[in-house]
Amino acid sequence: MLLNIYPQLCRTLQCQNSLILKKYVKFTISQAAYVKQSKPSPSAPVIIEAVDNISKFLPEKPTIIPQWKPTPSTERSNLFQQYLKLSKFRLTTLVVVTTMAGYVVAPAPFDWITFVLSITGTGLLSAAANSVNQYHEVPFDAQMSRTKHRVLVCGRLTPLHAMLFATISSATGLSILYLGVNGLTAGLGLSNLILYTSIYTPLKRISILNTWVGSIVGAIPPLMGWAACADSLAPGAWLMAALLYCWQFPHFNALSWNLRPDYSRAGYRMMAVTNPALCRRVALRHTIAILGLSLAAPLVDTTTWWFVCESTPLNLYFIYLAYNFYKDSSSQTSRKLFRFSLLHLPLLMTLFLLNKKKWYMFEEKEPEVIDGHNIKDLKGVADENT
Repeated sequence: MLLNIYPQLCRTLQCQNSLILKKYVKFTISQAAYVKQSKPSPSAPVIIEAVDNISKFLPEKPTIIPQWKPTPSTERSNLFQQYLKLSKFRLTTLVVVTTMAGYVVAPAPFDWITFVLSITGTGLLSAAANSVNQYHEVPFDAQMSRTKHRVLVCGRLTPLHAMLFATISSATGLSILYLGVNGLTAGLGLSNLILYTSIYTPLKRISILNTWVGSIVGAIPPLMGWAACADSLAPGAWLMAALLYCWQFPHFNALSWNLRPDYSRAGYRMMAVTNPALCRRVALRHTIAILGLSLAAPLVDTTTWWFVCESTPLNLYFIYLAYNFYKDSSSQTSRKLFRFSLLHLPLLMTLFLLNKKKWYMFEEKEPEVIDGHNIKDLKGVADENT
């Protein structure tokens, strides 16, 4: 028994494809046999017989380009943007700014060429270090909400491409610092590159000591700036490095507090995950240390006493926020501490600069003297004789 049911089906679907079903699909119901049965047999299953060439009558494929892209990406139009992300542009900017602060505060004449070369070389080394860091942490970054969109995780750049970029950047940066600045600055940059890529990065999954090592990495850029300007490291340089070292604990501990699920899922050994009480205490201790170091700045002839007067309210408020985080470690208190840390550092460095003990901006470097004679004068005499 054949039952013609397609008109009802077409009215139910109410779509354009029903015309295809009407023309090319046949619905048949197998014949039911009744042998002295008082009750009707259940309905038999519907058998759909589709025409083989139905695909050619379907609408054409959409003209809208799909959202997905092949990985690794073959697109090179925004390669510069990918390099900026690979370099962690905001972090590299912070490194360059602290290097600039060390250069300007150093008690030596200011030279624009050396200044530009020092920040360029430091920026390239920072970009290389961050690229190597992302290369090693791809499988772990993929598990964190904060880092799952990084360029290597998403496949916008290949690992080989990233390492080539890191190699070229590090070689160029070291060459600029060694040939254009001085060996001391280049040595500090090389040691920081090794410390970040070979010690800090693997230590993040081994011990909470990674935070202390990472703070040392952050404290070296002002030393590089100071060394680039003065070709030596005075007590003021170590004071600036100590300030940067202490600042990173309240900054990072407050940041990591709200990222504990991410760090735990990725297997990172952070204080906020393994020892929350220590995380809060360390943040408070180092804000107090920042106040003590600021008080010591005039004692080492780096700033005037006005720096103490102007920086004390700033440091006291920093301590207040850290104390609130220590007493009530909530998302709100940690977020306030983290946001103020982003404001605290540039303000402190600005006050450091404005209250510098002595300015050498318009002074020329002292001429080199051998046996009581100026080298430039000796060179002039030699040129006349030749």
